[in-house]
Amino acid sequence: MRFSDLLGLLSEVQAAGGPQAVPHELGGDAEIESAAALDQADPGQIAFLESGHALGSVLDTCRASALLLPARGEDSAALQQLASSRGMAWVALQDPRLGFAEVLEHLFPPTPLPAGVHPSAVVDPSAAVGQGSHLGAHVVVGANVTIAENCCLHPGVVLYDGVALAEGCTLHAGAVVHPGSSLGRGCVVHSNAVIGSEGFGFVPTANGWRKMPQTGRVVLEDGVEVGCGSTIDRPAVGETRIGAGTKIDNLVHIGHGVSTGRGCALAAQVGIAGGARLGNGVILAGQVGLANRAVMGDGAIASSKSGIHGEVGAGEVVSGYPAIPNRLWLRCSAAFSKLPELTRQLRQLEKRQNAQEQPGSGGKAAT
Repeated sequence: MRFSDLLGLLSEVQAAGGPQAVPHELGGDAEIESAAALDQADPGQIAFLESGHALGSVLDTCRASALLLPARGEDSAALQQLASSRGMAWVALQDPRLGFAEVLEHLFPPTPLPAGVHPSAVVDPSAAVGQGSHLGAHVVVGANVTIAENCCLHPGVVLYDGVALAEGCTLHAGAVVHPGSSLGRGCVVHSNAVIGSEGFGFVPTANGWRKMPQTGRVVLEDGVEVGCGSTIDRPAVGETRIGAGTKIDNLVHIGHGVSTGRGCALAAQVGIAGGARLGNGVILAGQVGLANRAVMGDGAIASSKSGIHGEVGAGEVVSGYPAIPNRLWLRCSAAFSKLPELTRQLRQLEKRQNAQEQPGSGGKAAT
């Protein structure tokens, strides 16, 4: 695909009124065959960089035929001039990362799988499968399952009884959806993720743990994506609900009765205990843990390895265990490495004080 053709497909360029409305240089209108990282790109490939992400020293050795450059920042003009001097095609964008995502979509469009049911799939007669849906090898579909139009179930997917998939859902190999779970339009569940497994509900008795039946369900609203190996538990009663547009990374555990708002992002190895509540747009970095019934307000952010035990207000950024405001945590972190020296100095001061207080030392005698 020619760079000029690719340029015209970018949403930012289209919104600006076409290629002539944004700064760009064709550099011979290179033929773009694929994409690569900036430091690995070869001729025929396109790469991107953001302001402050990589400067001229990296661009000096770049061999890409085309670049998506930042339109803002003190380096933008210099980067554009350098790209031109090296004969590269380029375009300046407000959001080069988003542009690169769109480039990848156009260069590597997904190959749709043919509609139909593989001969090895097992589909209960009461299940309803919509037009255009693909059921791969060894898929198992239980009783009273509803699969809407244009869904794709890759090999080994299991849908228990009463599961409902809305239009355009994709479930990758080995994904399992337990009874009564509901997935909204365009949800994606990656390999070996489990939706609607039993919540960890047990009642302590004199004779040991008594299991609490988990009769609730899990609801994924439209556009939710669940990463490989992640689990979302159903509660004893009611529902676990994941808000529309929420993105869940690999190896995340969401306990029974949790609810999240819209557009949350949960990075790898996040663990959320039962009954926790997340507002809209909450971001949990890697290995963050939320205790039972913890609450995070709209737009709150927890940095990696934070432990949330209470309530985090809307828009707050917290860090550490137990989590405290991020700025305070940074100050505490800076002090940690100084603690041994501070301890040594404190002991020296204590010795001097004790020596001054001893009789005959010239200081005040102890009383």
